[in-house]
Amino acid sequence: MNKLKKVIKLSLISLIVLVGIVIGFISPLTKYLVEKYDTHYLGREVKLNWVYVNPFTGYIYLDQVKIFEQESDTIFFSAEGLSANFAMRKLLFKTVEVSELSIDAPIALVSQNKLKFNFSDLITKFSSTDSSKEKKNPLNLNILNIKIKNGTFYYRELVTPINYFIKKVNIESEGYRWNVDSIPIKFSFLAGLGSGAIKGDFTINPKNRDYSLAVLIHKYDLNIVGQYIKDLSNYGSFKAFLDADFKSKGNLMNSKYVTNSGQITISDFRFGKDSLEDFVAFEKLNVVIKEISPANFKYSFDSISLNHPYFKYEKYDYLDNVQTMFGKQGVNVKQANSDETKFNLVIEIAKYIKTMSRN
Repeated sequence: MNKLKKVIKLSLISLIVLVGIVIGFISPLTKYLVEKYDTHYLGREVKLNWVYVNPFTGYIYLDQVKIFEQESDTIFFSAEGLSANFAMRKLLFKTVEVSELSIDAPIALVSQNKLKFNFSDLITKFSSTDSSKEKKNPLNLNILNIKIKNGTFYYRELVTPINYFIKKVNIESEGYRWNVDSIPIKFSFLAGLGSGAIKGDFTINPKNRDYSLAVLIHKYDLNIVGQYIKDLSNYGSFKAFLDADFKSKGNLMNSKYVTNSGQITISDFRFGKDSLEDFVAFEKLNVVIKEISPANFKYSFDSISLNHPYFKYEKYDYLDNVQTMFGKQGVNVKQANSDETKFNLVIEIAKYIKTMSRN
């Protein structure tokens, strides 16, 4: 019995040592391979602080992830940590399953130059596969329990220009299953510039693009709208805040097939020559929607109220204050609208309202 105990004990020690050696060898090897073949497979340089891989449990952790812009030393995406758990046994059943995926404190930069984004190369690279070749016995893919914690996301549009960001971004999702149509997502974030918070639930069907959205918005600073107005006007100052309890369902491919309901409030709205002189202002605009459904010809409002509206019109020898700001007969707006390579949020909102009210 003593000999048997010694054999078992020695075997366990040997097994633990072997596991440690494998993990200790495969972790730095993974880091080496990722950084060696990053540009070959991803088209971008990737840097990692250290890597932990346990092939026996399927757990992977990447510390201090940095992904750079294409052929640049500018960081496109970074994260303090990225971890994933793979269900190893399901590989026997032709299923690749990430049972848990977590990204800690990610920072991402999205930049746009006309119609080109700084991730356009990634879309091209991963969408250029030959669809004519059907895979035999393809693997099923599940990515479950996705969590993004305390993220910061920047958006820069170089032509207009626009500089904006959101912070404390938290996203949770049950994830994607190959045999389930819908993906539920919970999200929340704070305005990076000014005040305000947004949280909500979003569900999408990736096959037919049907979606449903429920969102709560609290005192959100709309200063980003002011950046787009500068593209349309010769000068001007803008200020407003948004509150909403809003629900929407429809299809991402067709804005006509949408049903909206809820309450939207815009408060402390001010737009004028500068921060001291307003041309248009109001204390509060409150819209309560029972149902808006253009496809079903339904436009049902509970109430629309406007408190303390103010409008100032000045006639000059040559033009008036509106044309002085937006150009003669709105030429600035017409030029921005005619440029198909530029995106302007104010113009897109106007187009959306036009679509909603077409009937």
